[in-house]
Amino acid sequence: MSSIQILGLVAGTITSITFLPQVIKIWQSKSAKDLSLTMLALLMLGVSMWLAYGILVKDAAIIYTNSMVLAMSMVMLYFKLKYK
Repeated sequence: MSSIQILGLVAGTITSITFLPQVIKIWQSKSAKDLSLTMLALLMLGVSMWLAYGILVKDAAIIYTNSMVLAMSMVMLYFKLKYK
């Protein structure tokens, strides 16, 4: 693995982790009323497109990062619908 690939994976990890505090906060408070459904939908659309792009160009960092962000977005969407 090259240093450029490692850089991409580390950057992707840091980017993905930024969603974790929000997921934890929603889970602990059992409230997602301030979370915008429109924002989540647009985020998931954009991240899905980035994921498709990453798969098409076979870029592990893009695939990894956007898979993680999509997973956390899906959890937030689940909580948004559950804790309405």
